[in-house]
Amino acid sequence: MANGKKLSKTQLATELAEATGTNKKTAVAFMEALSSIAYREAKRAGEFTIPGVGKLVKKQTKARLGRNPATGAEISIPAKTVIRFRVAKAAKDAVIGAKK
Repeated sequence: MANGKKLSKTQLATELAEATGTNKKTAVAFMEALSSIAYREAKRAGEFTIPGVGKLVKKQTKARLGRNPATGAEISIPAKTVIRFRVAKAAKDAVIGAKK
């Protein structure tokens, strides 16, 4: 999109349908299936890779001490599981250009 706005789900489905020669209903079904598979595999295996885009990674953080920004008092932050997205090198190079 040349106007600088983000693509909506409908606009993305339209572009996918045009690029693959299918209809929007098939493109939406593909996007939903990809999301479902990504969530399931990240939960099961700890990561899910979309080649050329990046990977979802499930990670366990450690318990640590933090500060309440309002009072400055120390607080205990418990350990938890988080999900991160790591951008693939190919995506970085395509979007921001390769470093010289």
